[in-house]
Amino acid sequence: MDQEQLIRQIMAEVMKNLGNEQVTFAKKPASTSSAGRVGVKDYPLAEKHPDLVKTSSGKTLDELSFDKVKSGALKPTDFVISPQTLEMQAQVAEDAGRSTLARNLRRAAELNPVPDDRLLEIYNALRPYRSTKAELYEIADELENQYGAKVSAGFVREAADVYDSRGRLRVD
Repeated sequence: MDQEQLIRQIMAEVMKNLGNEQVTFAKKPASTSSAGRVGVKDYPLAEKHPDLVKTSSGKTLDELSFDKVKSGALKPTDFVISPQTLEMQAQVAEDAGRSTLARNLRRAAELNPVPDDRLLEIYNALRPYRSTKAELYEIADELENQYGAKVSAGFVREAADVYDSRGRLRVD
């Protein structure tokens, strides 16, 4: 499969998963509920409110096209979901009674600014016997202070404490 076919296949899958197999989307007026929240009635957001769905680079769905990918006008980072879109998805999940999913989406939103390579390093550091307690606490401080990821920082601190109590920390 050549690169162009692969890009076309990926774009088709992305658009299908957004609930619309076309590459462009018609603009629809936003009509969210009171206090600017969305709910089940607004789902799927890509179909009912495509103007509200943005990528982390600020692109709207109608700005994402295969021709722009092919010409180099779009980069992979232009397809990363924004924290605001994840928050709207969390609101829909809450409205549907899926509070656990809503919490997971909010954690994803708070980790959105963390570079992918750093997330992978953190993931590896969280594996048993890979880090000291101090190193895990440093990661937690980084997540909280540099990226504002307070919930995830709490999870890393909790992991450090649990690993400490179970003897799963690296010993220097």
